[in-house]
Amino acid sequence: MSILFYIIIFLYGLVLGSFFNVVGLRIPNGESIIRPRSACPKCKHALTAKELIPVFSFLFQKGSCQACKAKISPLYPSIEMITAILFTISPLLVGWSKELIITWTLISLLMIVFVSDVTYMIIPDKVLLFFGSLLLLERFFIPLTPWWDMVVGSAVGFILLYLIAIVSKGGMGGGDIKLYAVIGLALGWKLVLLSFFFATIVGTIIGVIGMVIGKVKKGKPMPFGPAIVVGTLIAYFLGNDLLDWYLQFVIG
Repeated sequence: MSILFYIIIFLYGLVLGSFFNVVGLRIPNGESIIRPRSACPKCKHALTAKELIPVFSFLFQKGSCQACKAKISPLYPSIEMITAILFTISPLLVGWSKELIITWTLISLLMIVFVSDVTYMIIPDKVLLFFGSLLLLERFFIPLTPWWDMVVGSAVGFILLYLIAIVSKGGMGGGDIKLYAVIGLALGWKLVLLSFFFATIVGTIIGVIGMVIGKVKKGKPMPFGPAIVVGTLIAYFLGNDLLDWYLQFVIG
């Protein structure tokens, strides 16, 4: 594929990343993702077209609202850029195949989850229901091998997190449990277990760093969604290679 094609994907990723910010911020509050127009959360200044250019508006405005000079959260351009990068590198990692549809759907879900969980510590049921239905439909036409791996993956993801929630007496949120049921549809049972393994490591690292810098208080809940996002991306893109390497290391 020509470099122009990758540039187009990157630009689409920027636009979609901006939309995922809107979805992640509005759906948990029961707000429409269409109306009203995006506005500064402090002064309610309705953003103009030039203030809505993904990433670039943030840079041109030096991270501040043009009307009231309030600081704009770096979360917005970060999600836009990360989405664009992930969308662009996906064909290089999974190839130009039908699986790419699953890949882009999974990335979309994870970006929305990241925004909503970081902001509100909520993973909305509406988002999970939509993407769960979409991934189930997509996996019907783009199945795993064997096809039933998606069913087992969803069940394993749900049951594993549910058991942890029971044992830890609420240490795992309901949104996390349902999210892993959806992720299992895309990954299958082996990779969903690997996803949780990596998510646990990432969550531990985030928690330790957070306590060191004073952002996380011992005994206080913290969003696990971002760790799930990172763990799932690692498992999805690199999981099979890592499993093959591990088996060769153990056997050979």
